[in-house]
Amino acid sequence: MANFYLDNPSMKHHLHHPLMKRIVELKERNYRDKDTCDYAPIDFEDAMDSYEKVLEIVGEICGDIIAPNAESVDHEGPSVKDGRVTYAAGTKQNLDAVVKAGLMGVAMPRRYNGLNFPIVPYIMAADLVSRADAGFENLWGLQDCAETLYEFGNEEQRQKYIPRICAGETMSMDLTEPDAGSDLQSVMLKATYSEKDGCWYLNGVKRFITNGDSDIHLVLARSEDGTKDGRGLSMFIYDKKNGGVDVRRIENKMGIKGSPTCELVYKNAKAELCGDRKLGLIKYVMALMNGARLGIMAQAVGISEAAYREGLAYAKDRKQFGKAIIEFPAVYEMIALMRAKADASRSMLYETARFVDMYKAMEDVAKERKLTPEERTEYKYYSKLADAFTPMGKGMTTEYANQNAYDAIQIHGGSGFMKDYACERIYRDARITNIYEGTTQLQVVAAIRHVTTGTYLSRIREYEAINYKPELGDLKKKLMAMTETYEKLVAMVLETKDNEYLDFQARRLVEAGAHCVMGYLLLQDANVDETYRRSAEVYINYGQAEVNKINGYISSFDMEDLGYYKQ
Repeated sequence: MANFYLDNPSMKHHLHHPLMKRIVELKERNYRDKDTCDYAPIDFEDAMDSYEKVLEIVGEICGDIIAPNAESVDHEGPSVKDGRVTYAAGTKQNLDAVVKAGLMGVAMPRRYNGLNFPIVPYIMAADLVSRADAGFENLWGLQDCAETLYEFGNEEQRQKYIPRICAGETMSMDLTEPDAGSDLQSVMLKATYSEKDGCWYLNGVKRFITNGDSDIHLVLARSEDGTKDGRGLSMFIYDKKNGGVDVRRIENKMGIKGSPTCELVYKNAKAELCGDRKLGLIKYVMALMNGARLGIMAQAVGISEAAYREGLAYAKDRKQFGKAIIEFPAVYEMIALMRAKADASRSMLYETARFVDMYKAMEDVAKERKLTPEERTEYKYYSKLADAFTPMGKGMTTEYANQNAYDAIQIHGGSGFMKDYACERIYRDARITNIYEGTTQLQVVAAIRHVTTGTYLSRIREYEAINYKPELGDLKKKLMAMTETYEKLVAMVLETKDNEYLDFQARRLVEAGAHCVMGYLLLQDANVDETYRRSAEVYINYGQAEVNKINGYISSFDMEDLGYYKQ
């Protein structure tokens, strides 16, 4: 089988972005662990070599084990008996492989037995795993919950739990309930403190919990009597070894079938408070969700890549009317756009991951010493960009994953509707990505303020100021024209001073901004590597058409017509 890292040169391209030098220096604190830990890097080149070697191992496991198991896992799925979950045989084999390879706790500090990797190579591993089997990424990728535990737990909790995660124990985040989906302020799972025992007990029901029978849970629960909003919620750590939580059932899902999505019943489940009371939703879950959204972006990019490869292989092999169907314009246009969307999605993913890496590393440094004024400015800059790019990226990449999966089916024709081809599973797996961890509509709600405050436009202008090769000049001119249209549209909507109208047009404004951002990211890729030229051309032409369409809609929209859309 192929090595999923080595057979995709774009992975190495994004890993070696110039900002990585600064990220690694911050993460490694100028390589201070080299004298006390035999696997700590001695310099930047050594660190990058370590990332590459680990990603090659991930790529090999994905190609040799996880991808070949994907179909059987999808067919068998997990089961539940006596309140406990049993994984499919292939899932067990997958988990065993990644644990033995030391791929749990990738981003955790070495003092807790982690590899201390930045977020970029960790997210690359998630991208690779998702291409192999998106459902398994939901198990492996939940180790990201450890980041929240590391960030907000006390040192005793870090010492107690993080080494267990690095050793292979699994995690879950228990947030949603039957009556509290996206509206987490409505969470009612009850947390009661016992003065006699000196600990907390949890009672209630959680629903749609990914990997709900995990070893270590982060739980959102109502700790303050008489409250009904987010200010009464706290975050707790539940250890399955203590008992008190049973799996009532596993949801019968459309896709990602290898990942058990559970309904949980808490009955006097002993738990520990994580962080401070009343900040569970306001602070901790928001941080947890942002990390999870970056993970879903990686999942979406992996799915887009898998869908493209399935579509391309079939189009080259399938012959109609005496020639391969890839020779027909209707098909090669689809293939080219699938490649461009996958490349644009991956560029958006790693741009976002770098922003997150920068501000997270600086946050960690600030725990040890006071940041300099220059570092403080840098921290604020990247924190703002991470906050802006995460919802835009999650919204766009997951929509593109669905579109690529749709087109892969279409290229296969009737065969794609059959379970004989992987594209049928990929299509089902893709559908959840623009729903969980915040629907696309909720991502627009989070992103629109960065439209109105100019965060995106400011960053686009920075991209515009880069010195591009002369042969890319025509593409840059198109992007500049797109940006001017985007700026005009934002001003046009804001001039109405009507919040309902702004909300109505928000999705279109965010998408117009995203086409400019993703177009420029691909232009930068093409500026460094000629192999991105085709995707840049295809995507920028596509983005230009989409922005023009948005311009036509908003420019001709009569605000009185807004009433037509209301029930």
